[in-house]
Amino acid sequence: MRERDHVDEIDRVLQGHATGRDSVVQASWRRCIEHYGLDPAKPSPAHIVTETELRSHREQSERLIAIARSGLGALFRQVAGQNYVLLLADAKGVTVDFFGDTRFEDGLRAAGLYLGSDWSESLAGTCGVGACIYTGEAVTIHQTDHFDLHHTPLSCTAAPIFDTSGQLAAVLDLSLLRSPQPKASQNLAMSLVRTSARRVEMANLMAMTRSDWVLRLSSSPEFLEVDPEAAIALDGAGHIIGMTHAAQAALSPGAPLLGRRLDQVAELSVDDLPDLMRGRPSEDRVIRLRDGRALFGHAIAPQSARVPRGQPLLPGGLSSLAGPDPGMQALLARAARLAASTVPLLIRGETGTGKERLARAIHLCRPDAAPFQVFDCAGCGAGDPPLPAAERGTLFLKGAEDLDAAAQAQLLRSLAGCKLRIIAATRCDLGQRVREGRFRADLFFRIAGTALELPPLHLRQDFDWLLDRMLRTASVDGLRLSARARADLKARRWPGNLRELASTLQAAALLAEGRVIDSHDLPPPLLDSAEAGETPPDDLRQVLAACGGNMALAARRLGVNRSTVLRRLRALG
Repeated sequence: MRERDHVDEIDRVLQGHATGRDSVVQASWRRCIEHYGLDPAKPSPAHIVTETELRSHREQSERLIAIARSGLGALFRQVAGQNYVLLLADAKGVTVDFFGDTRFEDGLRAAGLYLGSDWSESLAGTCGVGACIYTGEAVTIHQTDHFDLHHTPLSCTAAPIFDTSGQLAAVLDLSLLRSPQPKASQNLAMSLVRTSARRVEMANLMAMTRSDWVLRLSSSPEFLEVDPEAAIALDGAGHIIGMTHAAQAALSPGAPLLGRRLDQVAELSVDDLPDLMRGRPSEDRVIRLRDGRALFGHAIAPQSARVPRGQPLLPGGLSSLAGPDPGMQALLARAARLAASTVPLLIRGETGTGKERLARAIHLCRPDAAPFQVFDCAGCGAGDPPLPAAERGTLFLKGAEDLDAAAQAQLLRSLAGCKLRIIAATRCDLGQRVREGRFRADLFFRIAGTALELPPLHLRQDFDWLLDRMLRTASVDGLRLSARARADLKARRWPGNLRELASTLQAAALLAEGRVIDSHDLPPPLLDSAEAGETPPDDLRQVLAACGGNMALAARRLGVNRSTVLRRLRALG
């Protein structure tokens, strides 16, 4: 197109005549003249900001540049043989990162396809970056779509990059100095920049929300874990605190998404997220939305345990005892507050729930190097020697319920002169034994200033976290669980709790022939359902509450059929 013809077409558009140009281009041409006062008959060279200005723009975009750079480098290697130039511009239109063939540096700089070039629409006229900033949409400005005659040889395809709050953060642009005539020749470039912009947003969300839950979303299970379409970040209460741009349309088209609770847009809460973690087959991780649609979800747990706002991070070894389980985190936070005191602690929990480990973690919260001494009550008799006479440290009374009457009296006398901090552990309700006259009340109150209760394994909401942690301890690097094996483990009753789980994983690691532990590698449960007995009513209610009322999930946790859970609930009224 001759220069005169280009100026004439812009004039016809301003007069309201149809010329066949895209509506995005026509609207931009009008802004160039009516808002910015630009002259289409006067070519303007590319504007490159000063070194000082460029430094300022790059500093403000430093974090995003670092997050995006590896992905953009991969994109450029993919298109480098086709003479494309890749630009990353900030929200003001200034190019803050650049990938191009240095052999053509002079030509690229003259065209504005270079670091420091300003592609804001008010300065450069209609262009890929400028139109993308204005519309918030991916666009191709091809050759004579450009307003300024200086840019009409170029073809520029740009896609927006939004931050986690939904604000425009940058623009990714793929440009050519010379291109084929048809605009459709840039369809592949459009697909590439859209995909790359989405991946940059995903990487940015993951980097910004390491201590929060992230829920990745896809309309297809095949790409859920490798290339999801959207993602949101959630705080401990289930409020959406961050998102990629596509999440808005995926979860709540037409209504704001940030700040809403997950259960307001989908039929699940933050407590259900562990069931959407890696290990379960992708096709089973279905999320039902409130508007009737369905998506597939992949949940990623916080990289560090969340604590309630205003509380310090858990001290000592407490932070390593639990993953994303609100109940356990609350218990550990309470233990942390009690750790510095001399109040005697009673730790209750089934066999294998980690009572001694919790006691040692509480002991390690103290800054001194005092000893941790274990006294096994099961082997204590009336003629046994008195307790250790150390003046500081922790005395751990293991299995307090195993003391007979004579041993209880002996222990009470020994504790009279004991200067150690007492932490006792019991597998039963020791208070009930006091009421029944089977345990001395004076001894009970001597060792139980306050109590901490560890939940059984089947009620823990951080089961996947525990699995992964124990597997790393039990096996060589790289060994992993198949989805079927993980589902099998989560369905068991675990009467032996953490101790039984650890032993099971150690055995499975030895039995597995490859790098994957499958169901047939898992040793059978040591106690079957008949030996373990039917689930007590109170326990059934706890499991159901921990599963958010989801009977199918509760059945998997208990190792029974859903119909069995339903039958038991009906029997309980």
